Order: sequence, then structure tokens, then C-alpha cells
Amino acid sequence: MKLNNITKVAVCMSLLATVGCTDNFEDINTNNNGITPELFQQDFNHIKGGFAPIFNNIQTITSQLEWQYQLQQGLNSDIWSGYMATPTAFGGSNNTTYNLNDNWNGFIWSIAYSNVMYNAYNIEQLSKGKYDQFYALALILKVEGMHRITDTFGPIIYSKYGTTDATIEYDSQQEVYNKMFTELDIAVAELTKRVDSGDDGTASFGKTDLSGYGGKFEQWIKFANTLRLRLAMRVVKVDPALAKIQAEKAVAQKFGVMKTNADLFQIKSPVNTNPIATISGSWLDIRMGADMESILGGYNDPRIGTYFDTSTQFPGQYKGVRTGIEITAKGDHQDFSGIGAVVKSKNIVLMTTAEAYFLRAEGALRGWNMDGDAKSLYELGITTSFDQRGASGAAAYITDNVKLPKAYVDPNFPVNNSAAVNNITIAWDAAATNEIKLQKIITQKWIAGFPEGQEAWSDYRRTGYPKLFPVLKNTSGGKITTEFGVRRINFVQSEISLNKGGVDSGIAKLNGPDTGGTRLWWDTTAPNF
Repeated sequence: MKLNNITKVAVCMSLLATVGCTDNFEDINTNNNGITPELFQQDFNHIKGGFAPIFNNIQTITSQLEWQYQLQQGLNSDIWSGYMATPTAFGGSNNTTYNLNDNWNGFIWSIAYSNVMYNAYNIEQLSKGKYDQFYALALILKVEGMHRITDTFGPIIYSKYGTTDATIEYDSQQEVYNKMFTELDIAVAELTKRVDSGDDGTASFGKTDLSGYGGKFEQWIKFANTLRLRLAMRVVKVDPALAKIQAEKAVAQKFGVMKTNADLFQIKSPVNTNPIATISGSWLDIRMGADMESILGGYNDPRIGTYFDTSTQFPGQYKGVRTGIEITAKGDHQDFSGIGAVVKSKNIVLMTTAEAYFLRAEGALRGWNMDGDAKSLYELGITTSFDQRGASGAAAYITDNVKLPKAYVDPNFPVNNSAAVNNITIAWDAAATNEIKLQKIITQKWIAGFPEGQEAWSDYRRTGYPKLFPVLKNTSGGKITTEFGVRRINFVQSEISLNKGGVDSGIAKLNGPDTGGTRLWWDTTAPNF
């Protein structure tokens, strides 16, 4: 494939730390090991070879590249979701205080385009119309990887990726979502056809599949349907009719959505660890978020011990760090709670089965046909999460109508203290308003989804739940309000340098300035109901 400048720069940024980047891109990517194209194409290796880079870079999980994950997600959505916080100042004015760091945030874009889009496009070119099972799987992975990018930036290069035009126009986020729904249609139809014909996928994709599904097409269909359900709920406030159609389609499809923990979507790390484990355990650069301490601690949630370690400074206690505070020395908070056993597994979970139940619970609350009522689905979401984490006591937890999130106390710096900002109990209340019921659903969904901050940040922007402690130090210069927080990340400098016309087209479709305070298409100020 002839690479345009945008694609080439994206690949170069990802490879810069190891090989540098030159004009002879095609030359340095030529195989010199004596493997002929004919040999490489045996068992479809010329197609299958593109899958591993996608799997390993939706979140970067490659050894020695933990710093890429830190910039790709760790120092943005993982923090803005309320899940985690850093005790490290990093200069004192950065993403944590709403002064968005272009040098950090460029990696979100470059890793996605050089690994997810680049390889999905190549697989499409090699397999579409010939080996459509691989085309279908690449589409599902592309949607999983790239919906995160449009949910970060808004308009992005999507339908026009791979063109050789000097200027590549951005799709609006609405256009991206519509295309993603269509791509999921194609993928689900193709894989369903193959399952119906007796092809379960294990022979053709089993050794290539890094998800834990073993190549089974039926499992991939369930994941695709649940991904559709996630995207459907994302657009519920801006296009409720589309949201209902897509959500009901996902649940009604022949194989349906995830229902057991064997269905959850995870990626098996090639290095048998999660990058967060290194960032937290070795670097001490990430700690429990204050919001997690408030909510899990207030509820006396049994999952807290799998999510976090107790503080070494305050033995036996779970202590979180508040985001957006004045940090004078790393030592002030580095001995608060680190990230626990949940990230010490080689399996990186990107979509839980509990999420599927909470999505259905919200759909049922809105009057959609979700094959169940809101209360039952809500409670199934909680019990499924408990089972996933190996936690006991779900039955008592579900019926608790007393415990509330607690105030946050920073024992080292009382200036960071705050009263609790959430005031809901756990037990379902049939007499409560829809707003209170939604807050319960999203709060429990937030707890169950840890540590996947990208999805939690998106839910927070869409619904406002769970409520999060506001930053105390806002260095955005007025571009981002303390009240509403970061809504998106501005377009990256590599694009401004090499695809200025494309960036301009993206800004025109933003309906606002290219700043972190501008809301995305689905992130409206409309009420939740």
C-alpha cells in the first residue's frame, strides 16, 4: 500500500523510540529474512500477521512500552474517570490540572492509527470479498479500537483512511458512528453465516486470536453485539431513536450479547502483565483515585481488595489521591494505595459482561426491549461483577439501603479534603425517579468497569455519573471549566503540521473551538431523560 503522509507520520511516531523514522519507509519495512511472499501467505499469514499489532495496541501492552500506555490512556481518561490519580507532579501543569499536554496526547492518536487503523485497513484490502471471516474480525477490532479515538477527539479520519490525497478530510463523529454501526452489521452477518454453516472459527482463527475466545466466531458475535449496545447507549441523548434501534438489534440478534463471564472481552498480554502494574508498582506514578476511596470505601465494597492495595503509609487503610491538586513532592502521596491484583493478571479486560447487564438495565429503564426489567438486570450486573472479581457477599450488598459514599480525607494535606459528592445507596428503589435509578446503574457500572478508564470517562461525560470531586487546581486558562471537566482532547500537532486542511475540516464539524472544553456530538447538555 502506498502510504500518504498522515499514515506515514502516524506509523513513524509509534516506531520513533526504537527505529527512528526516515523517508525510505517501505525499504525499512521490507522483509530481509528470506521468507518469500508465497511462503508468507501459507495459512493466510499475510493476513493474520496484522491482527497481533491491533490486539496489542488498543491499549499498549508490549514489554518496555508501559510509558506509551501511560501517555495513551494512563494520564488522561484513567484519571479523568476518577479511577486513578498520580502523585507525581510532572511539572505541575498538565492533563491532571486541565492544561492539556500535546506531547503526551499525541500518542493517543499515533498509536491508534499506526497499529489499529493501519493493520485493519491492510487486512481489509487483502481479505474483503475473498476471506471475509478475517475482514469481519478486523472490522470488529477496528470499531473497538477506533471508537475510543472518536470518543477522545470527536471528528477523526475514518472513512477516508488510506487515500493518497494531500489533504484527508475528517468525518464528523456522527458519520463515524453511523459507519461503525454499518461495519458491525457486516461483521455480525458474515460470522453468523459461518457459524450457521458449521464453521466455528477455531481452525482458521484460533491460533491468531489473542482475546481468549479461541477463535470462536460465536463469541466474537456476542462481543460485536455488546459493542453495538455500548455505542447505542452513547448516542442516546443526541439521537434516541437510533439508540433504541441499535440497542434492541444487539439484544435480539441470534446469539445476543454477553451473558456470562466467559463472554467478556479481554486481551492476553504477550508479556503476562498489565502496564498499569509497572506504572503503579515499580514507578509509583499512579495511585487509587479519591473518588474510588469515597465510593468503594463508603459502600464497604468487597471488590476494593482486588482493585487496590492498602496504603504503606497508613497500614490497613485504602487511601486515594485527589486529582487536580497542588503536588509539591512525589513522596507526599506515593505511599497511598497502589493498584491491586486486578491489574497483575496477564488478561487485560476491555469489556466486562457486567457492562452488558448495566447497559441493558439502562435500556430497560428507558422503555426499550432488553429481555429483562431494569431492576433484575441491574442486580445481575452487580452479581456478575462480584463473580468476575472472586468477591463474596453480593446478595447482602445488593440489598443495602443504608451505606453511602463517604467524605474524602487527605491525612497529609487537609486542603484536599471534601465532603462526599454522591448521595445514593446501592439497593434498587422502585419508587425512585428515573434519574436516581440511572445514577445507581452508572455508579455500579463504573465500579465494575475498573480499571478501563476510557469507558468510564465517556459514561461520566454522557450522564454526569458518578459525580466526581472537582479539581482544585485548574491551569487550562479558561478553556476547560472546573465544573464540567475535560470533554475531549484537542487535535494533535502532527496532524496540524501535515494535514492542516483535514484538521480544519474536523474543527468545522466540532461546533466549537478546538479545546478540551468543547463537547462531542453525543455529549450534549440535554437532560438524561
